[in-house]
Amino acid sequence: MEHKRKDASPGAPAAPEVAVRVKRVYEDWAPEDGTRVLVDRLWPRGLSKEDARLDEWAKSATPSAELRAWYHERLEERYDEFCARYEAELAEPEPSAALRRLRELARSDRPLTLLTAAKRLGRTHADLLARLVAAP
Repeated sequence: MEHKRKDASPGAPAAPEVAVRVKRVYEDWAPEDGTRVLVDRLWPRGLSKEDARLDEWAKSATPSAELRAWYHERLEERYDEFCARYEAELAEPEPSAALRRLRELARSDRPLTLLTAAKRLGRTHADLLARLVAAP
């Protein structure tokens, strides 16, 4: 899954397109992954650090243990509320700094791939984080 942003302000010079991918950490490394950042608080089960081929581990950009547990109780019906609560957490100093770091990485000359152990992509913290990183 990939999230893109293009700056299109009238009269302003064109800004580079920002693309942020979300991928399961268990998927094979690929050259097009660019910078690979794990965005899970816990290390993925059964995966060696060598096999993960990470550039960074952004623990501070992940939801709190309490929020994660609350969301996982009823995934389908709580996603919108989870997003609001997670964005509020990301506004706190340490998570905010981690989000700024991810935005810096996304604006570098390499693609950015956020890695998660989540089984189903599309409604995870990593998907929301990718949208926020790619946002203007």
